[in-house]
Amino acid sequence: MSLPPSPAAPASSPTALSPSARVATAVRHAVVSGLLGEDCPIAGFIDTDGVRSSVAALHEAFPGVPAVLHTFAAKAASLVPVLRLLARCGMGCEVASPGELRLALDAGFAPSKIVLDSPAKTRDEIRRALAVGVALNADNLDEVDRIASLRPADAVSAIGLRVNPQVGGGSIGAMSTATATSKFGVALRDPGARERVVQAFAQHPWLTRLHAHVGSQGCSLELIAAGIGETYRLAEEINRTIGRRQITGLDIGGGLPVNFEDDDVRPTFAAYAAALRAEVPGLFDGRYELVTEFGRSLLAKNGFIGALVEYTKDAGGRRIALTHAGAQTATRTVFMPEAWPLRVGAFDAEGLPKGGPPLVQDIAGPCCFAGDVVAHARELPELRSGDFVVLYDTGAYYFSSPWSYNSLPRPAVYGFEVTEGPGPEGPAVRFAPVRDAQSLDSVSAESGLAHADALVDLGESF
Repeated sequence: MSLPPSPAAPASSPTALSPSARVATAVRHAVVSGLLGEDCPIAGFIDTDGVRSSVAALHEAFPGVPAVLHTFAAKAASLVPVLRLLARCGMGCEVASPGELRLALDAGFAPSKIVLDSPAKTRDEIRRALAVGVALNADNLDEVDRIASLRPADAVSAIGLRVNPQVGGGSIGAMSTATATSKFGVALRDPGARERVVQAFAQHPWLTRLHAHVGSQGCSLELIAAGIGETYRLAEEINRTIGRRQITGLDIGGGLPVNFEDDDVRPTFAAYAAALRAEVPGLFDGRYELVTEFGRSLLAKNGFIGALVEYTKDAGGRRIALTHAGAQTATRTVFMPEAWPLRVGAFDAEGLPKGGPPLVQDIAGPCCFAGDVVAHARELPELRSGDFVVLYDTGAYYFSSPWSYNSLPRPAVYGFEVTEGPGPEGPAVRFAPVRDAQSLDSVSAESGLAHADALVDLGESF
């Protein structure tokens, strides 16, 4: 059920609002509506119109391509309402676990539009995928053999093999998957590997796709295009060597990096497609069905986290704002701040943007360890108890990768849209629940409440 529209705040037409202004409008209405405040000190928000616009931009970047399936990487926002919205927008879904496959099916994706990628699929996972008809990308040649032993003769699943083109890494090592020693795919430049890949395709006519993914944040368009170019040339070589057009699809992954510095979307999907056309012009001629697997670039800039400032203090000449947004939701930013910096906005107790002279402040979270700081030495208007902070560009991963440190409950997540107001008040905001805030009963249940006496009873049994 949608929450009722909250009172409008003065603003211009929503069509003229910048992304930051849309966030500011949503924050004001969230505070007025009680979605942010003393009783709910942290929440996530997803701009549904922004999501639709990002999906449209992706589709528009591939005009005239006869067959292309754009899938969303479920790990970037593993929330059923978000996945269902993306399904309604014409997306497919890339999944990498039994849980993500379940969520994709529950969200309404057709099995034929789901792709299962994982470097450690069990036999049961493979059987399940083959039974429902989702596509699979084998991570290695041993997995190809496992699929061969489990695949029924009437299987309809498209099956591919992931390769590692070994074209190098980007600026964030942990996000680079085409390095010499990456755990993903068959390393093509290792001695004899290329020949074994060709042999596998010759042996198994049901292998019809090649898959490669160079990495994501920190990887340049040139690096991504180079990896896809190597994969395309391998597909051409395999089809030529075995004398038939067996490979009919190329899964080129995702990985478009996101600009976290300001509102601008860069690089764009159009720039990504242009880089591919320059490097691999044959990719778009229709001989291969294309599959993409974008996640962060579709959702990141369409979401934000709002959090209450509980206290402020001074230590060593530095102002510290103690908020409810920390490592439990911004895990990567806390542990790798140089790689995952976030913009922070300062809002007053009414949910309005704060003004005033800048003050150097740390924005700290609620977790009980010293490193739980999401922003170090930021110049912001002076924050006070009862104010709010906003972490921008957190629509991807920050809602779907919670860390249960200190048994902190998962925050609520809401979708929102900015609509024309009924009069001079300006735009209104409509909210809809995506995920309820986790209850303390749920926290306790997840922590083994049903087995509370199990260890005591075990000890007393002797």
